[in-house]
Amino acid sequence: MEAFNFATSLDLTELSVHVRIDRLDGNQKPVPYSVLLRRPDLRHRASITNPHFELYVTAQIWADSKPLTVPVQTAYKSFKNARVWNEWLQLPVTYSNLPASAQLAITVWDLSPAEDNDSNLHAVPFGGSTIPLFDKDNTLQKGRQRCRVHRFKAADGLTGSTTPWVIPQARRSRKAQLVEDTVDEQVTEMQRLEELLKKQEMGDLPTNTWLDGLVYKKMMKIRNEALKAEAIALNRQSNANGKNGDGVGKDEQELFYLEVEFPRFDHAVVFTDVEYPPPPVSDLRLPAEADVRLRPPPEVSFGPDIDIDGVGYGDADAGRLIKIYDPEIGRRINPAEDKHRELMRSQQTDSLDRDRKPNVHVRDKLNLLMAKGPLEEITSHERDDIWKFRYFLLRDKRALTKFVKCVNWKNPREARQAAPLLDKWAEIDVDDALELLGPHFDHPVVRSYAVERLKKADDEELQLYLLQLVQALKYEAPGEGDDSSLARFLVTRAANSFALGNFFHWYLMVEISDFSTDQEPEHRDLFAKVEYDFMVELEKTPEGVETRNSFRRQGELLTVLAKISKDVRFGGGDRPTKLARLKKALGDPKNELINFEPLPLPLDPSVYITGIYAEDCNVLKSSLLPMVLNFKTTTDTKYPIIFKTGDDLRQDQLVIQIITLMDRLLRKENLDLKLTPYRILATSTSAGAFQFVPSMSIAAACQKHKGSLLAYLRANNPDDSAPLGVRKEAMDTYIKSCAGYCVITYLLGVGDRHLDNLLLAPDGRFFHVDFGYILGRDPKPFAPQMKLCREMIEGMGGSQHANYLAFKSYAFTAWSTLRKSSNLLLNLFALMQGANIPDIKVEREGSVGKVRERMWLGRSEGEAEVLFERLIEESMGDWKAGVIDWAHEFVQTYWRK
Repeated sequence: MEAFNFATSLDLTELSVHVRIDRLDGNQKPVPYSVLLRRPDLRHRASITNPHFELYVTAQIWADSKPLTVPVQTAYKSFKNARVWNEWLQLPVTYSNLPASAQLAITVWDLSPAEDNDSNLHAVPFGGSTIPLFDKDNTLQKGRQRCRVHRFKAADGLTGSTTPWVIPQARRSRKAQLVEDTVDEQVTEMQRLEELLKKQEMGDLPTNTWLDGLVYKKMMKIRNEALKAEAIALNRQSNANGKNGDGVGKDEQELFYLEVEFPRFDHAVVFTDVEYPPPPVSDLRLPAEADVRLRPPPEVSFGPDIDIDGVGYGDADAGRLIKIYDPEIGRRINPAEDKHRELMRSQQTDSLDRDRKPNVHVRDKLNLLMAKGPLEEITSHERDDIWKFRYFLLRDKRALTKFVKCVNWKNPREARQAAPLLDKWAEIDVDDALELLGPHFDHPVVRSYAVERLKKADDEELQLYLLQLVQALKYEAPGEGDDSSLARFLVTRAANSFALGNFFHWYLMVEISDFSTDQEPEHRDLFAKVEYDFMVELEKTPEGVETRNSFRRQGELLTVLAKISKDVRFGGGDRPTKLARLKKALGDPKNELINFEPLPLPLDPSVYITGIYAEDCNVLKSSLLPMVLNFKTTTDTKYPIIFKTGDDLRQDQLVIQIITLMDRLLRKENLDLKLTPYRILATSTSAGAFQFVPSMSIAAACQKHKGSLLAYLRANNPDDSAPLGVRKEAMDTYIKSCAGYCVITYLLGVGDRHLDNLLLAPDGRFFHVDFGYILGRDPKPFAPQMKLCREMIEGMGGSQHANYLAFKSYAFTAWSTLRKSSNLLLNLFALMQGANIPDIKVEREGSVGKVRERMWLGRSEGEAEVLFERLIEESMGDWKAGVIDWAHEFVQTYWRK
């Protein structure tokens, strides 16, 4: 087999498409006078006036039924004996840019003084032909080509062209076959001679000047005879179907061929498409596969007897998904806009931008842009404005996060321009620094800048954000996680602060112990590496060995307590039997729980415990049977905790951390709402402890005091001289705490609120427990947005009392204050998007939006006040909430032991 040498169309990058218009062959019949009388305009047509009058030709490339270029045309030329142009036309496109479906539409135009209705030109179509530039083997056409001209039609480049260059032979009857054998012989001979002429032109046959001249004359004679014979046969096939498209030639159709020539190359040119590098499926950080698993996938049925794999499938395979690669899914940036921005910024220079100042209109736009929250999108035009006036915005600390968003950090040139500006920018707040550590910022320069800002926070403030900072380690760029600036910062600070190190250690241990499918193995390895680095760093400090020993002893204590909790929980018997088993296990010398060396309590490392009071314990009446334990402390006081197994407390831990932060934000505004952010710590994915606050549920208090919460307050804080008979300090504490928790639980969307998880301490402090449902999720239908039940209002003296007005005032002030810190709260939830927390896993990115919706950030202060007051009134009068409380109480009383 001979070797096939070829070139690709992509190799012809600088060569434009060329075609030579050679000659028009055919016999034109004179128009009868009867037709000219009916059509006077035909008298002025050039081809009718003189069979050899001038015609001109246009050529245009089409592809996929659309024009690819503008048409080009031959020069006007007078003919004597034959219509021969012999003119090369250059089309404005290169061979490398041709698609495989490219076609050349060639139209021969007849001059006419009358304007054509279709083309709006002083010319009408003499005929047209459409020839593909690549043959059926995707090889570029070359050399001489003979194209059939379709009379009175302009060539169209449609995929199913009505003016094809070759007409396939129709199936003919036996009688017609016998009549046309002679015609076929003449046409075949003409085609044979044309093929020989092509070979000679390609150099495959030798040339002989004088002999070739004689042969060429003979060939032209044969061609003319063949054209006449073919035209006669064509008219016989048409069976005299009346006039053609222009009313010319009633009894006979005219047959014309246009000869064109394409450039010849040394080798065949084969079509080759451009192979672009595969774009990323997404430039967003997609959720883990486990996140999608929470929602049932859509069912896809292929129908009966459909074989999609070539091997068939049974019922077990039915309903599987078809995954189609779509590179545009998940793209945050339009590629065209991204390219436009890159071109525009490449033309701008720092020297010009340094002195650029916005006008009044642009300054107002920038101010509105700076007021946008962290979740609001920045349009491409806004990105351009920020980049253009970046030097002007250096003094505005709010603009830094917006500037970082408008930079394409994957572009080395933009990154080199933007990085030095970060150090010159006005110092940002902590909430902005937290935003730069989120999932959408993975460039090391940006994250290092955010860490530098966090270094200025003290240990107490850093502890408020520590839970989120540990989760932020997941968002480090690939290859940076093992030695990232954030990891080094946390390890160093935790090693030099025992309280910070205590919580850092346990936050990491919980993530390391998470072997669920929702925790990525690489994240688990990352946390293990950070914990190892933390232990190594501890050894460099003076108290490092002692600190590591304390962590080891804490782990041993929690392991023993977890074992005892499981024995109590899964052991047989009623509650008294389980309580006896608990007391026996606590007092067993093997467990060494009665007395031990002073040990920092994992829940509160500022407290040193020395043992457990074995007899002073309890087993709560709950499905998981949590244990109430009283620890001995070095100050001879009791520290009660509740230890629980079988439940993941990380969601409760997150809510309490946010409540603690909100309490601090309110206190900074001199608003102490007497909140009770009790301590809580998840020690593994199925165990944890939280501080026990002596209190009573509202359900129990109302049952004890005949349905009156006011009677409970009066019994614990009597004062006959005070309004309602309750000590003023206790009533103020109750009103403020009710207002604070109503606002906080509304913002966090805490669900499953009933009278058993609303607690009240003897000094009047009201607080919530059990945060199994947050962010708007609730197991009960028709749950109110804010839990403000009838019993709570009755404890204030009723809705007509002045205390109720004070409650609404405190509530709105608290909500308005927290609303001003929306950026900080939203950024903290954004950092928790990757956490393995049930109500965040349901909709990771949507979880932040749910908090934002409840802040009504798009409303003015006045509008918000009206809406918030309406929310309180609707929650107070919600009869559905009362039905839910009654149903819950019914279940608790009659269906649970």
